[in-house]
Amino acid sequence: MAVKDFALPDLGEGLTESELVSWHVAVGDTVRLNQIIAEVETAKALVELPAPYEGTVSRLYVEPGVTVAVGEPLVAFEVAGAAGADPDPAAAESAGAAEPVEAREAVLVGYGARPDAKGRPARRARPGLGSPAAAPVAAQPAASAPIAPPPAAEPAASRASTADSAVGERPRATPPVRKLARERGIDLAAVTGTGERGLVTRADLEAFASAPAATAPAEAAPGELRIPIKGVRKATADAMVRSAFGAPQATVFLTVDVTPTTELIERLRARPDLADARPGLLAVVAKAMCLAARRTPEVNSKWDEAAQEIVQTRAIHLGIAAATPRGLLVPVIRNADGHSLAELSGAIRDLAVTARSGKTPPAALTGGTITITNVGVFGVDAGTPILTPGEAAILAVGAVRRQPWEHRGEIALRDVLTLALTFDHRIVDGEQGSRFLADIGRILADPASVLTLV
Repeated sequence: MAVKDFALPDLGEGLTESELVSWHVAVGDTVRLNQIIAEVETAKALVELPAPYEGTVSRLYVEPGVTVAVGEPLVAFEVAGAAGADPDPAAAESAGAAEPVEAREAVLVGYGARPDAKGRPARRARPGLGSPAAAPVAAQPAASAPIAPPPAAEPAASRASTADSAVGERPRATPPVRKLARERGIDLAAVTGTGERGLVTRADLEAFASAPAATAPAEAAPGELRIPIKGVRKATADAMVRSAFGAPQATVFLTVDVTPTTELIERLRARPDLADARPGLLAVVAKAMCLAARRTPEVNSKWDEAAQEIVQTRAIHLGIAAATPRGLLVPVIRNADGHSLAELSGAIRDLAVTARSGKTPPAALTGGTITITNVGVFGVDAGTPILTPGEAAILAVGAVRRQPWEHRGEIALRDVLTLALTFDHRIVDGEQGSRFLADIGRILADPASVLTLV
C-alpha cells in the first residue's frame, strides 16, 4: 500500500484559497474513484471535491471551518500499488490484468474521470510513465483545474509554509495551528511568525495569547454579535470597494408606463408553446437591454487600465444578480444577445435556482460584460446600483406599481416601474447612458417598437 496526499486543487478563476465546509468521509472509510469526499466554499461558490483515488482514508488534515490555501494537503489515502513507480498500463492490458487502481484518477474537480470505450475511467498520459525516476504524484485534474500537491517527502510544516507563501497576504501556519487559533479566537494576521519564512507556530500563538490584553482581538459587548467576513460576503465587499473607488460612476433614472409589457407577458404565458418558459418581466427587460445595446455598444465595454484603452465586446454576457443565503452572486448568461425571450426566461430561472442552492460553479460567475439587478422583487422602487468590477453598466429594475398615470390625455391606472442605470463615466458619457436607458424604456412602453431597431 502507498500513502498519497490530496491537496486543495486550483479551482480556477484566480481563486487562491477555500474554506472546508464539510467532510463526506471519515478516517478508515473506503472510497471509490470520483466519490464526493468534501465540500469547500470559495469566494464565489460551493464546490464538491471528488476522490482522486480508490483506497482508504488514512488522515484528514483539515477540519470544517478552516480556510485552506491551494496546494495545502486536505486528506491522505492508502492506495493499492507500489510506492516507487506506477505500473505500466499497456503491459497490464496485454496481460489481461485489471486496470491498476493507482491509474484511476479524477480529471476535473466536480466532474470526475471520463470513461473510455470500455466503460472504465480513461487514463491520462503522464510524462516519464514507467521511468524509475517518475515517482507517483497526487491526482491532477485537467488544465482548467490543476492540482498543486507538495512533494511527497516534504514535511507538513514546510508544505503549509510553501502553500501559504503562494497566497501572499494569508498568514503562514499549519492546519493544527490554524485550528488552535480559531478555537482561541486569535486572528493569525495579528501574530508574528517566528518559524521558517514567517511560519506561525504553536509557541507564537501561546506567546500572543499571554501578551497584554490590549493586543488581543476585540470581544463582543453585551447585545453584540460579531460575524466573520469571509466567503461570498468578503468577496462581495472587496469587489464593491474596488468598484466604488476604482471607477467614476453616474446613475440616471427613468420611470416608465410598462402596461403594454405586462399585458404582453400575460398573453405569452397563456400560449401553450411557452408554458414551460413562463417569461416574466426580468426576461423582457433583459431582452430589451440586449436590443438597446446595439445602438449604444459602449455600455457593453470595459476599461483596460494597463493599455489605457476601452475594450468593446461584441457578444453580451449578461450577469443576473441573485440574492442567496450565502450572499450576493452574479451568475452569467453567455451570449445573451443570441437568446430568444423564452431562452432568456429559462436561463434566468435556472441560474437563480442553482445560485440559491449554492451549486453555481466559479466559472459561471465570471466573464460578464453587463449586469441587471431586480430590486423590485423586494418591493423597492429604485436604487443606485454599484458596477460589477470590470463592467461599464448595470441596470436596476424596480417594482411594478399600479398607480394613476397620464394615458392618452387622461388619468388612468397603469403599471409603472422605475429603471436606474449606473455606468462608468470614463467609458459611457451622459448622452450615451441616457440614450441606452431611454431605448430600454421605449421598448418596455411599446414592445412593438423593437421592429424599428436595427
